[in-house]
Amino acid sequence: MKTSELTGAALDWAVAKCEGASVSIRSGGAMTIDGAGDWWNPSLDWAQSGPIIEREGISLEFRPMGSMFEWVAFCGEEFEGGETALIAAMRCYVASRLGEEVEIPEELMEVQS
Repeated sequence: MKTSELTGAALDWAVAKCEGASVSIRSGGAMTIDGAGDWWNPSLDWAQSGPIIEREGISLEFRPMGSMFEWVAFCGEEFEGGETALIAAMRCYVASRLGEEVEIPEELMEVQS
């Protein structure tokens, strides 16, 4: 799947892979990492994604895109857009680590549709 199209559980899974974490996928695509009881959803949770954004030096801008606006994240040579700042930032992080295409587990592909 294209990194620029990742959302929800698939994006969260890809971020966990970038972090080198073990992922446990629950029903409906919810997941935990490294055996922790807390849900893993950095594409929605600033407490989880904030340290990544800071550590990786990801910058965010809110830019006009045609007749609409979109968040754009920059990290190194990479940049990605998204409907929210966290989606853009986490897509950028994944693109910088895993590239423009990511192979997502089948059970998460079903959640994406």
